[in-house]
Amino acid sequence: MALDRESVVRTGLAVLNDVGLDALTLRKIASELNVQPPALYWHFKSKQDLIDEMATTLMRDGMIDIPPDTGWRELASLYGNGLRQMLLRYRDGAKMFAGTLLRDPAVYQQQEAAFRIFTTDGFSVADAATALNTVYCYTIGFLIEEQAVYPHPGERSPDYDIAKRTERMADLDVPLSAEAGKTLFDDYDARYQRGLDAILVGIASWLRVAE
Repeated sequence: MALDRESVVRTGLAVLNDVGLDALTLRKIASELNVQPPALYWHFKSKQDLIDEMATTLMRDGMIDIPPDTGWRELASLYGNGLRQMLLRYRDGAKMFAGTLLRDPAVYQQQEAAFRIFTTDGFSVADAATALNTVYCYTIGFLIEEQAVYPHPGERSPDYDIAKRTERMADLDVPLSAEAGKTLFDDYDARYQRGLDAILVGIASWLRVAE
């Protein structure tokens, strides 16, 4: 395998899936590529530089074509759900993605298209940016918690066993908290969408206030 930026990034994503973000190191990536760690510094000046490029690659891979006549609400839902599904494919995907610097100019082109939809529907640029950033922050925060419970898709961490959680509360007078466990640590798809819908209702109210 030729050692170039793309091969380093793809290997980094594979190692991320194996070991998680905290254990991800340039040494482990170099070992997977059968090179010495200093060889990676020809392409990336630091681990963070590599993570930025990994995040950029995920965003590039996850870009979707926006259907014609898409309204702001549909766009925001597509954005949030698309981001969630993209990051769920990788262990610690949300933790890795948060706070990274996205370097591909195509990111800004898609952002521009999103802002045009929002402003066409009556939002200011400031409100459009705030709306999409709110969806982003909600999705990243939700996913960090979700991926703590499910480090790998379909593989639940034993630390978050709902029955054991309920047992620990047996001698406490907290029946509502015990019942809430079924909501807090299960059915993530429905719970994510319900939270996103609540955000979209709030965003829609901005238009009514502006009228």
